[in-house]
Amino acid sequence: MSARGLAYALASVALVSAAQLAMRWSMTRLPRLEDLPVMAGSGAFDLLAVAVLLLGIFGYAASLLCWLGALGHLPLNRAYSMLSLSYPLVYLCAAWLPGLGGTLSAGKTCGLMLVVLGVVLINARPMPPAKSSGNLL
Repeated sequence: MSARGLAYALASVALVSAAQLAMRWSMTRLPRLEDLPVMAGSGAFDLLAVAVLLLGIFGYAASLLCWLGALGHLPLNRAYSMLSLSYPLVYLCAAWLPGLGGTLSAGKTCGLMLVVLGVVLINARPMPPAKSSGNLL
């Protein structure tokens, strides 16, 4: 497995996880969509929450760029399985970080351990050598 591809994939996971957490935090502090017309006239927006929301959106964009880098260096089945690592990362951070409202449970934790085990099993096998397509002409 390519070290560069692995680095891109893990960076994509970290960025998309941080973006999810940032967006969750900001959305708990911003008005609901149906309340926006009322709030727009008063100008009573939490500017920090808006800034964190924008950082979350930029985190998604940066994650996409890293994902494109990962796809250039890793087979799709291995790269795509690594995206699943964002599930346990977001689950644990949402439960441990204040203000995100996540909770831990035995069932969810067991399910996420199965996800991580699946990622390990998919990526632990050695890659078969690339087959030559031969010269068609």
